[in-house]
Amino acid sequence: MSPVENQRKINTPYSLLPTPYSPIVFSDFDGTITEGDAVDEILTRFADPSWRELEQEWAHGAIGSRECLARQMALVDASEPELEALIDSVTVDPHFPAFLRFTRAAGVAFHVVSDGFDYIISRVLERAGVAGELTHNGQHLFSSVLRVEGRRCVATFPRPACEHGCATCKPEVIRDVVRQVTRQVIPRRGGARPPVVFIGDGLSDRFAVEQADVVFAKRRLLDYCRECGIGCHAFETFADIERELRRMTGAPTGEIKRREANGKKRTRRALALTNRD
Repeated sequence: MSPVENQRKINTPYSLLPTPYSPIVFSDFDGTITEGDAVDEILTRFADPSWRELEQEWAHGAIGSRECLARQMALVDASEPELEALIDSVTVDPHFPAFLRFTRAAGVAFHVVSDGFDYIISRVLERAGVAGELTHNGQHLFSSVLRVEGRRCVATFPRPACEHGCATCKPEVIRDVVRQVTRQVIPRRGGARPPVVFIGDGLSDRFAVEQADVVFAKRRLLDYCRECGIGCHAFETFADIERELRRMTGAPTGEIKRREANGKKRTRRALALTNRD
């Protein structure tokens, strides 16, 4: 079946999707939650220029992202304070904190799934005051692992290798999480599995869209979806996604707004503690 023949019909209200459950949301990190790509910035600043040759090999399909990132990070020459200073300059989409508060208040499960590194992701989210459960790799965060040893960076990959050679196999993470939710929730309530929402921006996200019922895409992922005839919602910021998810879920506003207000207070307290440090 061609990509066009297999196109998803996703531009329907959530109430018309074939399940009464809240969606499970998965999001890429670099360039999606953040306004830039932290890994690329580290490589540009601190790695031997040959990292770009490896990037081209990956882009052309000669190597997978797992091999690419392992070899690229081995080219980095930087101390931990130098890395931390650069990571601290990385900013998140200004609408992401409000979006995350919405998902928590609405009871929508949210997961970050990334080829990038927990070392970077946790630090960026903590500085933004929104880390919470996203600091624990293997639970709501699924990513590669980075260790800093002197001026060397060592990349490791906790997830099993896949046929595409991904650093983190996003489709397999989605399948694992959905299976777990299905075992825990569906047997008690009956019915189909919850719908899957995926948010991404790059070519490393192209395999994940195959597992999603609803796709939000921008930049290279948006181009890929359009070229392959894969239905998706174009977005610029998380405000666009929040607006569409509110419509899809038909979530009641009163209780959610109260929970969001409490979440905003917690975010301010977290930021105050971070700035104090």
